[in-house]
Amino acid sequence: MKKRRKRIAYHVLTLLGGILMIYPLLWMVFSSLKDTTTIFTTASQLLPEKVTFENYAKGWQGFSKITFGTFIRNTLFVAFAATILTVLSSALVAYGLARLKYRGRNVVFALVLLTMMLPGEIMMIPQYLWYNKLGWINTYLPMILPYGFAIQGFFVYQMKNFIEGLPRELDEAAKIDGCSYYTIFLRIILPLLKPAMGTVAIFSFINRWNDYMSPLLYLKTIPNYTVSLALKLFCDQSSTSDYGAMFAMSVVSLIPILLIFVFLQRYLIEGISTQGLKG
Repeated sequence: MKKRRKRIAYHVLTLLGGILMIYPLLWMVFSSLKDTTTIFTTASQLLPEKVTFENYAKGWQGFSKITFGTFIRNTLFVAFAATILTVLSSALVAYGLARLKYRGRNVVFALVLLTMMLPGEIMMIPQYLWYNKLGWINTYLPMILPYGFAIQGFFVYQMKNFIEGLPRELDEAAKIDGCSYYTIFLRIILPLLKPAMGTVAIFSFINRWNDYMSPLLYLKTIPNYTVSLALKLFCDQSSTSDYGAMFAMSVVSLIPILLIFVFLQRYLIEGISTQGLKG
């Protein structure tokens, strides 16, 4: 009976904690189904008295004859391009740090880890000046190309640990067969690295999808806006704000992230819980 009571108490507390964590999301979803004028007057009431989908229609219309689908397409392009570059560059750098022997390897790895401790705000001004001279302002290049140089230290660290868990006998057998380092990476390491790559892809995509500061700095015209900037346009301090449409499009903007998580969650679990091959 004592163990049973502890188990019941554990599940009850876990359930309450889950409800508290998901309540803001539920409030946003149900608020998107309310009339805009009643959202904050009935803020303490979760369920809407009258369900309406008008907010979704208004929100999808967008601004200046630019539908919200344009903003989603822009964000998908940036997120996918940056994620692909991040995964490939991080895998290459991690392979070099885990398998290749050269002077100063530990120093290079320490520098990679130090980039994780450097606040991004420190680099904003010099990066903006640099990209401005390159003529990259109001383009997606500042939000995509830098990720081709493995600038995410945490992802490099994670992949390096995964590669170090792989048996070195695989590399040695491949070298006997005449494989180069590049062939070993492409035909042996890369296929076994899929769980870690899936984990990196999920986190990278979510980070780029939710990124607000970079688009705010580098994008100047509305047709180039991403979802994070487009949602801000619904709140106008100088006139009326359409919070219903903002909540509706916020719900829509969650769909790609949920789909990515659903289809790649098995890689996320494997990448976190395993280190190398399973026995």
